[in-house]
Order: sequence, then structure tokens, then C-alpha cells
Amino acid sequence: MNLAQRLRVALAAANREQPVLLTGDYRDDDPAIASYPAAVLVAMSDADDPHVILTQRPDTMRHHAGQIAFPGGKIDRDEDAVAAALREAEEEISLPRDRVDIIGTADRYRTVTGFEVTPVLGVVPPDIRLIPHQHEVADVFQVPLAFLMDETNHVQGSLEWQGRKRHYYEIHWDNRRIWGATAAMIVNLSRRLKWTL
Repeated sequence: MNLAQRLRVALAAANREQPVLLTGDYRDDDPAIASYPAAVLVAMSDADDPHVILTQRPDTMRHHAGQIAFPGGKIDRDEDAVAAALREAEEEISLPRDRVDIIGTADRYRTVTGFEVTPVLGVVPPDIRLIPHQHEVADVFQVPLAFLMDETNHVQGSLEWQGRKRHYYEIHWDNRRIWGATAAMIVNLSRRLKWTL
């Protein structure tokens, strides 16, 4: 069975379970905050040792400067989560839409800034050439899927932000810190697939 087949079986089986998932960061000091639909592409290479594609944002960006993220962004009015994730990945890292085998969507996660993010799972060829968009992506790199799915690599942390203690997960890989919404979506995926992949 190739990676795409294994993921489809795992996701179907996992959806019958009820793992404890991270739902996001709701700002209870502002319950009327708007919700913005967004999507990210969790692209995995179809190789003997599958890897997940991640990007690092430029330090010059106004929001989330320097952070690690999946390719993705807002869902336009005339598209769904899959179309948005594919469009954003093509814009950010030159990943051709027709080279992505879509597996399905995973659990939505809400960011503190009000985005309702839908992770879209996809499999890509292992030798695909990726080119980061010079204004949106500082670097594109890959992390082994097995490393990301291993819960011993999910470290809990906390910080004071806007007068409140907030908790988050972080994952350290090759001198990089994956944290916040990206790490939370990885943790959720790990909890969904831990017994089935």
C-alpha cells in the first residue's frame, strides 16, 4: 500500500474514534471576534520515509514573522478549503495543483486572530521541486512524518499574552521551532492517526 492509500485508510478509521483534540484559542475577552475561514495544505512526500512540507515566513512580515507554517491562507468566497489550500501552496512554494493527491480534510483549528483553519491532507511525489515565493516564504523545508507524529516530540509550553496565561505546543526540529497553530494541527493529526498509520 502506498502512502496515499495508507492515509485514506487511517483517516477513515480514525474518524470513528474520539481522541481529545485541540480546538484552538478562543478569545473570551472578545466573544464577538469575527471568524475567517482559512485552509492549509499538509503535503507529504510519497517516499519510503515520508516527509511533511513546511515553510518559514520572512522576518519582515507584519503578522507571524519568522514562524513555521504550512502553505495556506484565507478561503475566497468562490472556493472550498481544498481549492484554497492548493491555490495558496502554488502561490507560496510553486507546488503544482495537479501534482497533489488529495486525501481529505482534518480537524479545524481556530487561531487567536480568529481564523478557522482547515488542514487539507495531500500526498506529493518525493522529487517535486519547490520554489519559495520571495515575499511570502523565506524557506521551504521538510520534516519526517514519523518525527512529527511521535507524541514524545510534542512539548507543552506557556506564555503571558494580553494579560492571560496561554498554553501551546512546540516541536523542535533541526534548530527550528514549530509552534502555535501549526504545532497544534500536527498534534491533532498525530492523535487522529496514532493507532492507525
